[in-house]
Amino acid sequence: MLAKVLIANRGEIACRVIRTCRRLGIRTVAVYSEADANAQHVRQADEAYPIGGPRPQDSYLRGEAILEVALRSGAQAIHPGYGFLSENADFADAVEAAGLVFIGPKAASMRKMGSKAGAKDLMQAAGVPVVPGYTGEDQSPALLAREAARIGFPLMIKAAHGGGGKGMRIVRAQDEFAAALESCRREAANAFGRDRVLLERYVESPRHIEIQVFGDAHGNAIHLNERECSAQRRYQKVLEESPSPFLTPALRAAMGAAAVQAARAIDYANAGTVEFIVAPSGEFFFMEINTRLQVEHPVTEMTTGLDLVEWQLRVAAGEALPLAQDDVPQAGHAIEVRLYAEDPEAGFLPGSGRLERLRLPAPSEDVRIDSGVVEGDVVTIFYDPMIAKLIVRGADRGEALARMREALAQCDVAGPKSNIAFLERLVRHPAVVEGTIDTGYLDRHLDEFVPQAGDGMPDGALAAACTAQLLLQERACAAEAAASGDPGSPWARADGWRLGHAGKRQLAFLARGERVTASAQGADGEYRIVPAAAPGAPTETLNAVTVSGARLSDGVLDARFDGTSRRFLVHADPDRLVVHDGDRRTPFAPVQVYRRDSDTSAAEDDRVRAPMPGRVVVVRIREGDKVVAGQELVVVEAMKMELALKAPRDGVVAGVPAAAGDFVEADAVLVALEH
Repeated sequence: MLAKVLIANRGEIACRVIRTCRRLGIRTVAVYSEADANAQHVRQADEAYPIGGPRPQDSYLRGEAILEVALRSGAQAIHPGYGFLSENADFADAVEAAGLVFIGPKAASMRKMGSKAGAKDLMQAAGVPVVPGYTGEDQSPALLAREAARIGFPLMIKAAHGGGGKGMRIVRAQDEFAAALESCRREAANAFGRDRVLLERYVESPRHIEIQVFGDAHGNAIHLNERECSAQRRYQKVLEESPSPFLTPALRAAMGAAAVQAARAIDYANAGTVEFIVAPSGEFFFMEINTRLQVEHPVTEMTTGLDLVEWQLRVAAGEALPLAQDDVPQAGHAIEVRLYAEDPEAGFLPGSGRLERLRLPAPSEDVRIDSGVVEGDVVTIFYDPMIAKLIVRGADRGEALARMREALAQCDVAGPKSNIAFLERLVRHPAVVEGTIDTGYLDRHLDEFVPQAGDGMPDGALAAACTAQLLLQERACAAEAAASGDPGSPWARADGWRLGHAGKRQLAFLARGERVTASAQGADGEYRIVPAAAPGAPTETLNAVTVSGARLSDGVLDARFDGTSRRFLVHADPDRLVVHDGDRRTPFAPVQVYRRDSDTSAAEDDRVRAPMPGRVVVVRIREGDKVVAGQELVVVEAMKMELALKAPRDGVVAGVPAAAGDFVEADAVLVALEH
């Protein structure tokens, strides 16, 4: 077995590899950028070395710097994780040339799969089903347009060198092809350094099912069952599960055999994933082989009881696979979701900032948390904004979904916005519950998964928030009184008592951008709460709520509301209060009860600003140009995605302070319109 391993990655995958290495008695070496000096993978490794600036190209993509650290530290092998250099054949060659072990497939296997075009040709020759299309080297726009017409529409344009949803466009008509090709090539060149594309038939309403494969240096190759990843947004996976609810035993066996056949065709060793697209009819086609460990590998581990990183280490050390195909276990059902710092209500805009609060469910045999951050850490603008992966297991799919809902309810993030509420809607949606979701469903029906302007507050949420706030106020007063030395003082009570009236307390919150208020009487868990009328609403429609036996303990509020017992989860800190009724979470921000209303109207903003730090990719207008509302003006790249910024109104461009290639801060003016 290896004695010391360098991990050429960061975040949760680096922490994940460190965990297995520590269990096996293997010492670990971390590398880090300037932005990651205090990161968790640095703190958890036995040794850690700086390798450059915060941008990936200045640090985690510098293969020569990583190799220098490996040799200096005495590491015997390098684990690349996923992303960065994990599928870089030149880096794998350099590692072996330096006398070290690359914990992954051989560079020759990578090169065979590094081009989607070459991979398709190779798989077709090996008898693995592939989608009809064009993979030729002639990339002239005219020829590509003719090939598109031959294949027929709809079709997919895909970057030949890449993945992760980058450089992909669906084209449904010939007149859309040229613009889509230009956009796809530009994104591919920016993300992968090469703009070659391939064309393939687009399968309508497809499922995305992948097979985990493993090979060794002794000629053995097996698969470790499938994962379904059909819940996707813009080709990015948002929920993964195993086993697939779609596959029949016969289809599962056929796809598993095809995956092993694909692995053997490229003499594959170590962990890999063969990805298939599956039509509603059950017809399946090879898409690609990811020549690395996948982000979603924990669902395979949860249903097989195997540690895939341990398998990687043992295979890299020259050992044979520990199991034959017929001995691969499959028990229960596992589901994974990814908790991100992003704002689903703002088009899933990636977020950054300090994690002021991070609450995740307690790990157990059936609940697993893979994360590279803890409370107080910073989600930076330079890398993927994933906070954690949440993986659960159940005896069957229904139990796993129920366990995921409960686990998500226990999550809370303060600081950057998060996608927790989106994930909660996702795992309750009929398309997921019934197992019918296809890869395009989320993009077609996104409004079903994010709050809409007309959505009302869940029944009982305001009363629960008021009750929790009253109990917290009373608890704070009691603690202050105890510290003062006079706990019996009537001035230490938070019951709102005043000479001459019945002890009314006023409460005010911001909830979903609106101010809501209520008055309350009572104390010690016994209250009468009266919501204030909305502007223009008749006061006689207000219904007082009688609260009895309210208790708040360990984040759980239970009480009788008008005689009906209810239970809410409560996440509370001084600036926010989140109540969860078991289905939905509702955030409340306590605010001052009394305020002077001010005129909030303002002149229309004539400036288009950067929504977050990033790099200007394209500027489509010049000073003096006439624009119309909704016209795309500037494209900014931030956190591995392109953001198109549009004109807020009709007008004339007064100035364009930004140029393509500029790095800009959040709120920087990119385009100014004439007044």
